[in-house]
Amino acid sequence: MITAIVMISASTDSIGEVAEQIADIDGVSEVYSVAGHVDLIAVVRVRQFDDIASVIAGQVNKVPGVIDTETHIAFRAYSRHDLDAAFAIGFETEA
Repeated sequence: MITAIVMISASTDSIGEVAEQIADIDGVSEVYSVAGHVDLIAVVRVRQFDDIASVIAGQVNKVPGVIDTETHIAFRAYSRHDLDAAFAIGFETEA
């Protein structure tokens, strides 16, 4: 799985609508509205590298209200949450 983090600048009067449209795109797993130098951050997860271009350049950039994007490709994940979830598959926890 290839993960890309996409920083998105959007028209200030339509951030919510832009976020909803981006969230509906296949390959986009999450969209966050954020404070800082960008308005939205989208997480894109696809199976092949070529799919990054079709999702981001082909669809995200074409959503009305998207002004600019900056894409970062993830090399490795270091999330304790993801590791714990993977090793807990099939095990029930006692409450």
